[in-house]
Amino acid sequence: MIKIIIITGHYGCGKTNIAVNIALKLAEKGEKVTVVDLDIVNPYFRTADFGELFGSRGIELAVPMYANSNLDIPALSFDLGAIINGGGYTVIDVGGDPEGAVALGRYGDILKNRSDAALYYVINKYRYLTSTPEEALELLKKIEAASGLKCSGIINNSNLGELTDNKTVAESLDYAEKTAKAANAPLLCTCSEGKNLDGIEKAFATEVFVNLPWN
Repeated sequence: MIKIIIITGHYGCGKTNIAVNIALKLAEKGEKVTVVDLDIVNPYFRTADFGELFGSRGIELAVPMYANSNLDIPALSFDLGAIINGGGYTVIDVGGDPEGAVALGRYGDILKNRSDAALYYVINKYRYLTSTPEEALELLKKIEAASGLKCSGIINNSNLGELTDNKTVAESLDYAEKTAKAANAPLLCTCSEGKNLDGIEKAFATEVFVNLPWN
């Protein structure tokens, strides 16, 4: 059984929103959940911003020492080994692209031989630099090299923000299937708000928690 869920992908693909949704859905089932913010690169769109929400649902949050401050210092201040051995589920939100996956690589020896850990790659057809299966695969290979981990599954989160509709999602399915085939990994699900998922196989209805910083 997968108990350590590692979420990675290109900047802006929506991976943090996916991580938040997964954590909340697990908590709704009464599971013990810890979210680890391993993003030491991007000051925006990170799980460290959801401490109050997580706290209200009984979800623990581990963040870099200087998260949500004006100090740009990539310091990790938690013991990931102790967290993942503490029982329950661990959802790890990794910084975007290979640069963000370097932090994950620090824990490669802890994670790579665990049968209960899985690295999931979030893709977005409408995102620059991952708009084709070839581009998405190229980036995935770099993330795998930086992290020392292999991809266990693909999550299709193709969207156009507030302009997303059922057609937007449906037109991404062929891209998602081809990307998964190229990566030799299963396509786990296609994510969007419920109203956009009519007729979509392997649908995972998500809420939008991550907003633009100027909204």
